[in-house]
Amino acid sequence: MTRENRIGLLKMLPGLAISAFFLWLTFRGFHLSDFAALRLASPSWLLGVVVFSVAGYTTRCYRSWRMLRNVKARFSACSRVFMTSLAANNILPLRIGDVMRIFTYAGDLNATPSIILSTVILEKLLDVLTLAVLFTATLHFGGAVSPRLRLLAEMGIAVSGGGLLVLVLGAKVLEPWVKRLFAGTANARLAKLEHWILLALECIRQNGVLGTLWLVLCSFVAWVFEGLLYVSAARLVGLHTDAVGPWQAVAQANLSFLIPSSPGGIGPFEAACKDALVRHGATPASGGLFGLMIHAYLLVTITAVGGAMFFAHRLKRPQREPLLEEINELPAQLP
Repeated sequence: MTRENRIGLLKMLPGLAISAFFLWLTFRGFHLSDFAALRLASPSWLLGVVVFSVAGYTTRCYRSWRMLRNVKARFSACSRVFMTSLAANNILPLRIGDVMRIFTYAGDLNATPSIILSTVILEKLLDVLTLAVLFTATLHFGGAVSPRLRLLAEMGIAVSGGGLLVLVLGAKVLEPWVKRLFAGTANARLAKLEHWILLALECIRQNGVLGTLWLVLCSFVAWVFEGLLYVSAARLVGLHTDAVGPWQAVAQANLSFLIPSSPGGIGPFEAACKDALVRHGATPASGGLFGLMIHAYLLVTITAVGGAMFFAHRLKRPQREPLLEEINELPAQLP
């Protein structure tokens, strides 16, 4: 094992420890009988789970293509690269899926790595904004929530929403201001932050005001489909919760990906999903098991679809570098 591989394994240990802690927090006190109680209460809702899964990720693929249509990227290529990156993020550490998307597949999308990086940044901003809106809205229902938490959530949506509006309306004007703000900095982290901000501004400027607002709408549509997926899954297993519970679980569970952990966000996802559902009437056992079930479903299906698209494309390539060598040549993290 090389020194680089050993360092990579050491970097994974804190994430694995965090995941183990959240899994213990979620399932402490559970009994085998709790797991045995999991059943399909209304199998017909399985159709809703499948349909809304396909609709949600098709919308995300469309959003990815929409951000790259200026470079004449094909929808099929954007869909393949997007799903492949999600699959890789689920099983590989250090966001390798996003790194592959930026460096390995930039040529497939007829773009440079810097352009792909700008779309990835904008994509993350749009998702966080949408989830923040959903989280803030659902906090007003269900069990008691700390007034401080509610205030922080409302402040977060105001800041993120206002910031995105400023970027949309003034991306071109903001570029020289950002350059002056970071001018002469010798700090590597600040230089990287400047680089990211300028890339995001460039991406927004190229899409235009109406184009970026359309991307915001696409993001909300994608997460509405995700919410309907959770509603269908709750009906499928007969989860006892109010109408808002699955929607808050969507927001809270997906925002938990901001917590560093193992690949796939295992641990924080289940804990956040359980916390949201218990606040809306579910028992701790059913809330935790639902989080485990929905996360397992998403991990398996996304990884299977993305992996199948990856290998299908790889088999068509005339010259194929060994996969492990291809991964080892990638940067250790996002630039």
